[in-house]
Amino acid sequence: MKVIEKVTADAVTDVVCDVCLTSTRVADEGLEFATLQAHWGYGAQHDGERYELHLCESCFFSTLAFLKQERRVQNLFSEDACADVVKADGNLGLVATDEYFRDHTGKPNDR
Repeated sequence: MKVIEKVTADAVTDVVCDVCLTSTRVADEGLEFATLQAHWGYGAQHDGERYELHLCESCFFSTLAFLKQERRVQNLFSEDACADVVKADGNLGLVATDEYFRDHTGKPNDR
């Protein structure tokens, strides 16, 4: 037997980019956004603080470009083994490619 009742529930209907304040809704696709998060623990300068930022695709890749530039600047005169990693920072943070259906079958890009 089915019991049917009206139920009121909260649901996410949109996610707005925390940088440019635009919707991350993509027509016929749902929501497309990145999440930058941190939870600082014991001993950290910001112990007990949590951060969560939602970014649209454009702001995410602008932020990634900034981080790549910072990485290059921070290691500009580095002569250790990390120098080779810095040169190949085109893949900074990339963990999969060709993962169109979010099925975790994509392989990291080996450039």
